[in-house]
Amino acid sequence: MKRIFKFILIAAVLGGTAVSCSDYLDINDPKNDPTLDQVSPDLILAGALTRTYATQAVSMNQLGNVFMNNWGANVNAFTGGFNEEYQLIITSTFYNNIWDQLYVRMANFQSMIDSPAEGYDNHQAIAKIMKSFYMQYIVDLYGDAPYSMAFNGGEGTTPMYDDDAEIYRQLIVEIDEALEMINAAGETVNTVGAEDIVYGGDMQSWITFANTLKLRILIRQSELAETDGETASYLTSQFASLQGASFITSNATINPGYANDSGRQNPFFGAFGYNVDGSRTTTNRFVVASLYAESFLDGSINGVQDPRISRLYSPVAGEVQGVEQGIDSNDPSVPASISPLGPGLIKSDSQDGILFSAASSYFLQSEAVVRGYLTGDAKGLFENGIRASFAYLEIPSEVDDLAVEDPSLDEESYIAAANAVDGLGWDASSNKIEAIMTQKWLALNGINAIESWIEYTRTGYPEIPLAVNAQRDSKPNRLLYPSSEYIANSANVPTQQSADAFNTSVFWDVQN
Repeated sequence: MKRIFKFILIAAVLGGTAVSCSDYLDINDPKNDPTLDQVSPDLILAGALTRTYATQAVSMNQLGNVFMNNWGANVNAFTGGFNEEYQLIITSTFYNNIWDQLYVRMANFQSMIDSPAEGYDNHQAIAKIMKSFYMQYIVDLYGDAPYSMAFNGGEGTTPMYDDDAEIYRQLIVEIDEALEMINAAGETVNTVGAEDIVYGGDMQSWITFANTLKLRILIRQSELAETDGETASYLTSQFASLQGASFITSNATINPGYANDSGRQNPFFGAFGYNVDGSRTTTNRFVVASLYAESFLDGSINGVQDPRISRLYSPVAGEVQGVEQGIDSNDPSVPASISPLGPGLIKSDSQDGILFSAASSYFLQSEAVVRGYLTGDAKGLFENGIRASFAYLEIPSEVDDLAVEDPSLDEESYIAAANAVDGLGWDASSNKIEAIMTQKWLALNGINAIESWIEYTRTGYPEIPLAVNAQRDSKPNRLLYPSSEYIANSANVPTQQSADAFNTSVFWDVQN
C-alpha cells in the first residue's frame, strides 16, 4: 500500500487552498516539506474533505448507478461503453481507484487526528467522523482491509489486514470518541470556521451527522443480527445510545467554493456535466438513461408515474427515452435519441455536493423502527425520505404550485399513488424493507448510488435486472483488492480470483 506521508500532507494543504482561503498556506517554513507540527488541523480540513468527496461523487457514484441499472451508455455515439460493468468482469483493476484514492485521502484525516497542535479537539473530532465515514465504504466494498496499521505514515507502508467485522466495531468506537471530544470541548478549544466546508463550524450539526453515520453502520449489520445472537446483543446495546438522538433532516452538503474555473468545479458536474467553456463533457455525452430506470419511473412497470423522471433525465422529443443496458447500436429497440442526465442532477458548476442525503437518513431511521431498534413513526419517516428526494430534485410538493393540472406531478399525489402498490409504497407493501430499499434506490439515483448497490447486496432489494450481455447470473457481492496492493503490500493482501467477487462476501452479507 502506498503511504508516503509527506506527499499526502502537501496534497491536503494544497487541496484546501485550491478551493478555499489563500491563508491556508500561510506557513513560514519551507512549504515543500511540511511536518505535522507545522501544519495544524485547520489548514488540512478543507482539502481533506474536498478530495475524499471527489471519489465519492464520481467513481463510486458511477459504479453504483451502472450496477443498479440507473445509467446506460449512449450506443448511438460510443461503442463498448460500460463493457466491464455490464458483463460483470471484476478484476484487480476494476474501479481500483476507489480503494487507492480513498486510502490516500483518508490519511489526511489521520494527519489531523495525530497532530501535536493543541486546542484542535473539534477539528480532530470531525476528522475521526469523516475517516469512519469513508472507512465504512472500504469495508462495505472490499471486506477485510488494512485499518489498525494503515495510517502510520511512512512506517505503515505494508499494513496487515484487519477483520472486517472488527473494523466495524472500531468505527463505532472512533465515532463515540469524536462525540465525546465535541461534548467536552471547552472555551480554550480553537473555533472551527470556514475551513469546515460542510457545516461551517456548527458542531451540533456534526453531532447529528455522527449519529446518522452510527445509525448507518449499525443498520448495515441488521440482517446478520437475525441469525447471530452476539451481533443482535451488540446492536441492541448500541441502539440504546441512539434513542432520542438527533439525525440528519437536511442534506449534509459540501462546497469549498466550487466555481466555473478549471479544477474548481463541483466534481460531479465537472465529470458528468459541462466543461468550463460550456461544452458538454465526453462523459456527459456518454452517460444516458437506462431503459429499466425509464420504465420504472414512467409507470410502465408499476403503474405509478414518478415525476422525478424528468429531473433525473432530460426528455428528448418530449419524453424520457432510455436504452437497455448491454445492447448495441444495431438493435432495433435503440431510440434515435437517448436521454442524458437531467437538470435535477446537473445543476451548475458551483452546486453543492451531497455528502449524506436527508433521504438516506430518513430511510435508515424508518428501517430502524421497522426492525424494532428505535421508536418512532416508520411510515412517516419513510414518506419524509420521499419528500426529501423530491425537494432536492426541486419538484413541487403540491399540484397547486404547478401551472398544469396533472396530479401525478407533485410529491403528495405520488406518495398516495405509490401507497397502493406493493413494494413501492407503505400501505400496500407486506415487506416494508423492500419498500424502503426501493424508494432509497430511487432517491439515490445519480446522487450516491453506491449506497443502493451496497443495500441491494445486504437486503436483496430492489430486484434490479442485469445487463442483457451479463456473463454471470448475479451482481458481485464485493470488489476485488486492487493491483496496487499486490504490488506494494503483497505480503499481506489476500490472494483472490475473479470468482471471489461473487462467491465471498462482506461479514454482514447473509444473502449470499
